[in-house]
Amino acid sequence: MSEPEIRRARRAVAAVFAIHGAVSGSFATRIPWIKGHLHLGAGALGIALMAPAIGSSLAMPLAGRLVHARGHRSAVRLLILVDCLSLALPALSPDLPVLVVSLLLTGACAGMADVAMNAQGVEVEQRHGRSIMSGLHGMWSVGGLAASGVGVLAAGLGWDARWHLAAMALLLAGLGLFACRGLLDVRSAPEAEAPPRFALPPRSALAIGLVGFCAVFAEGASGDWSGVYLRSTAGASAGLAAASYTAFACMMALSRLSGDAAVRRFGPVRTVRLGGVVAALGGVLVVIARTPAPAIAGFALIGIGIAVVVPLCFAAAGHSGDNPSRSIAGVATVTYTSGLVAPAAIGWIAQGASLPVSFAVVTALTLGLVLGAPVLAPVVAAVAGGGASPGGDGGAGAGAAVADGAAAAPDTTNTR
Repeated sequence: MSEPEIRRARRAVAAVFAIHGAVSGSFATRIPWIKGHLHLGAGALGIALMAPAIGSSLAMPLAGRLVHARGHRSAVRLLILVDCLSLALPALSPDLPVLVVSLLLTGACAGMADVAMNAQGVEVEQRHGRSIMSGLHGMWSVGGLAASGVGVLAAGLGWDARWHLAAMALLLAGLGLFACRGLLDVRSAPEAEAPPRFALPPRSALAIGLVGFCAVFAEGASGDWSGVYLRSTAGASAGLAAASYTAFACMMALSRLSGDAAVRRFGPVRTVRLGGVVAALGGVLVVIARTPAPAIAGFALIGIGIAVVVPLCFAAAGHSGDNPSRSIAGVATVTYTSGLVAPAAIGWIAQGASLPVSFAVVTALTLGLVLGAPVLAPVVAAVAGGGASPGGDGGAGAGAAVADGAAAAPDTTNTR
């Protein structure tokens, strides 16, 4: 494969990540409108907002079969299309039960698209010969931030969320279809065995998934509870409390965009270990903070420390078993289940003890990144006739046994 084709595929998959993030960012800004439109209480809204994570966790294991049957490009094109179009559904819901069903569907679409685009990202990374997964996830964050900016503007102008989200759904769907034209057409070889229709996480993916679980737990806890912590524990104003999430999200985005350089210099294991230490220091700052400045700094450090972990988990999953899509789906299922558990767990611990105790638990989990980092070490990926390759020729991009921290390898290798 020529270098221009690889660069084109990298730009295309980066655009797909940004579009996927924009769907999430668009919806998040209109949750208050949906709450008011349906006259939902906080408890009812909380139940509804659990639905996307449940739908995503249930649907992710199905993605491997779809990618195998249709090929990477076709699967990503189909799933990013339905993901974008599903954005319009929640605002059209007339009552709580329909809202829950619509959010289950949007979560399922988003989860399956997530698996397919990460599988494509791993394939592009293989052929590129250097780490790109952190940057791809950085583009997801950029897309989410950009779309949330549009959503804030729409809400400020009093636009009806039904029109706003429908327009964004159509716009993002069109952009997604255009971006998918540049993706790699990776297909399974004819003799390759199809994965099960509903694939549970393979054993090789469980350890990787647990590392991702720790990172996403810290992300979910910080994202959902940082503002509350600033208000109730650090005595911040409402505006300053909101700024804590902004600092956290921006640090994650910037760290992901620059994370590939760190991975290429230090390797995935040392990068994640260092990130775990930084996140743990941030957690300690949060736990001891009783004024806004150290608490905001602590949440920013947590964002920096965990930023590259999930991208590296997906990269490692792509080479952890015979079927990359199934392994990625397994890691995604384990990892994103944490996002469902974390906000509620933090609340329960805070109710029984206090919010600082809750974030002491978060701090302990970030130290799990230091201990679990070795499972992300690069391994030899043998070229097998039953592998996947562009156009279905039966070849597969070969990984390389790279020492942690080694320099980027030639085009036939992958250092992650």
